[in-house]
Parts: sequence; C-alpha cells; structure tokens
Amino acid sequence: MRQNSGMPIVPPPHPVVPTASSVDPSRSNSASRLLTLVHQNGTLSRAQLTKLTGLNRSTIGVLIGQLAAQNLVVETAPEGEAQVGRPSPDVRPHPGVAALAVNPEIDAVTIGLVGLGGRVAKMIRYPTGRIPSAAEAVNIAAAVIAGMRGELDANYRITGIGIAVPGLVTTSDGMVRRAPHLGWENEPVARMLSDATGYPALVANDASLAAEAEMVFGAGGGIRNLVYLNGGASGIGGGVVSEGRLLAGVSGYAGEIGHTFVRTDGALCHCGARGCLETEVRQAPLFELLKLDAGDPAALAVALGASTDPGVVAEIHRQLGYLAIALRNVVNVFNPEAIVLDGFLAALHAAAPTELERAVAAQSMREPAAQVHISGAALGPELMMVGAAELAFAGLLADPLAWTTGR
Repeated sequence: MRQNSGMPIVPPPHPVVPTASSVDPSRSNSASRLLTLVHQNGTLSRAQLTKLTGLNRSTIGVLIGQLAAQNLVVETAPEGEAQVGRPSPDVRPHPGVAALAVNPEIDAVTIGLVGLGGRVAKMIRYPTGRIPSAAEAVNIAAAVIAGMRGELDANYRITGIGIAVPGLVTTSDGMVRRAPHLGWENEPVARMLSDATGYPALVANDASLAAEAEMVFGAGGGIRNLVYLNGGASGIGGGVVSEGRLLAGVSGYAGEIGHTFVRTDGALCHCGARGCLETEVRQAPLFELLKLDAGDPAALAVALGASTDPGVVAEIHRQLGYLAIALRNVVNVFNPEAIVLDGFLAALHAAAPTELERAVAAQSMREPAAQVHISGAALGPELMMVGAAELAFAGLLADPLAWTTGR
C-alpha cells in the first residue's frame, strides 16, 4: 500500500464535479474530496483529513463510516510509536477496489491491475512482434482480462478500464482519432473493449495520463504546474498541468510537444510539417549506435552513461540540443515549476545531466528559467498503468456515495 512517508500531502487536482445522486449534494462533494485525498496520499489520519477538508470531526467520522460501509476505505490503528492520549485512526484505500489499465504500443499491449491508491498489483506485457491493429489490441487485452477474471471476481470490485493510447483521442466518445505510429484512425476503442469485457472503458492520450500520474503519485508530488514529456518508439508525447489541471484543449489534443518546431531544414514529419522535435530527437539512432535491443530505457540509460564512443557522444549532444530548443518554448509559454522526462528522454538527460539545464537556461527568459526544475519520471514502468487507471477511478472519486460496481 502506498505510504505518505515524508512526501507533501497532495490536494485533489480538480474541483469535484457533482453527479446525479440520491445523496445530499454537499455530503456527496465532501465524501468525494475525502476519498480523493485518501486515494492520492495512500494513508491519512482522521486528524489530517479534518485539517485538509475543513470539515468538523463529527462530519469526518460520519463520512468515513459511510465510505467504510461501502468498502471504499478501511480504518486502522496508527503506525509508529505509542502516542499520548487518544490516537487518530489512519484511513487507507480499501485493497479490494481496483481498476484495469491497458496501454497498446507498436510492439506490445500492456495490461495492468491497479488498486485504489495507485498501487500496481499486476502488470502483464504481451509482445505482439508487430504493430497491432485496434481490433488485435482489444482482443489481446480482452483475452488477458478474461484469464484474470476468476481472481478479479473473487478479490476485487473493478471500477472499469482505462486505456492509454499514443495518439489523438476524444475522451467524450472514446474514439482514437489518429494514432499515427499505430496506424489507427477513427477507432472506437473504448466501446470495443467495453463490449469485449463487460467493463465500462475510457480512453485518453497516454502522455496526458502520465502527466497527471506523475503530478499526483510521482516526481511532481505537491507541484501544481508541470510539463511531462515521454519519449519512446511511438515518438514524443507530452502533457501540461497548470494549477493542478491537465490542459486538454477543445477536444483533448493539447500537449503535443513532440510536434514543436525545432529545425528549419529538418526531416518531414508524419504530421505534414518539417523539423518537429520527434523527427530530430529519436530513440532508434541511440539503440543502433549502442547495438542494443530497442525497448529498454533502463538499459539505454546505463549504456549512454558508460559510452565513450565519439559517435554516441555526438548523438547525445545533438539530440539534447534540439530537446533544449523545445523545452525553451515550454518554459517561456507555460512557466512550469517542473519538467518531467520519461523514456529515452530521461536516459538522454541522465547521460549529460547538466548540459540540458544549461542549454535551456541560456535560451529561455531568465525569470521562468530560474523557477523550473528538470528531472526524470519517478514511477518507472508502472507509470502508464497508474495514469490509465485514473481514468477508471474518476467516476468513483467524483461521487463515491452513489457509486456501485460497474456503474
């Protein structure tokens, strides 16, 4: 179970949107805030919840009792040294509430089981050997979930399935409009997977989901303004969080930092433009120079850091130079407190940790450059699972007193 050891307590990133419920709206909203705090922090005492919500102790007691009666939270005696007086019980997410997560890639489909509180209980990566079609990805995910069904039915209440896709997605209708690296266009992936499994499903852009996950559970803990960039075989995706809210744009397409313009005479990108970040900063040349099998950012980071080959060193500097141009724009436009790099971008940064910071600072406006911190992502290979699961937890967290399994 995720603990809150020393990390800043995370407030809910979004204002709660009430939904139709037979429960008193004010109480429903208070329960939503309380459960969201427990979900995001793992363990909080009654005293901490009273302070964070501004509710009185008796109201907190009633709400916790209602959430516990629905098996959404559990109360335990406080851990640590003996306390003087009557100790405040700890409140934790119930271990039997979970979401399923799916992340299709160009060479695999990953399926995860994530508990309330952001704990990944299981993660299965199913290699495909080639780029899967939308139907193939859905069939693979449905087959893996069917294999888990006995365990799920016996031990968990599943809130639904969150799907993280590297492409343009409209979350309102569950449609993947365009995922160029997967070759998908206008695929109703959410409906397809829901029909195949019987669970409600939601889909969103993978990098946007990862940005929210890092803000809540990872390197962005306690930070309300951050930019996340992920680099992988499917290019470079991004997510922008401003004042605790993910910037989505009109249809959810915001954050495509991989298509930031970085080179006037650059190569033609699949988007139709030339000189995009993801045409100049790519993982394939790095793996080829190092003679490594593609797909392992951890191995790439180690090899990049150890290599003295002039060709490798030159490619590191070349790619970091173009990445710095994109991040200069990010710093000047969004004024983030943190920039979180993931995938091969984190490996590039780790290979020359001060070079990127110096280049970004030299090219950016002085004031916002002085406020930003660049770091690698903290959640590692579990990041997409945690991010996708947040989609499936959204309905529960918005109105927990009215929630029922599969709603």
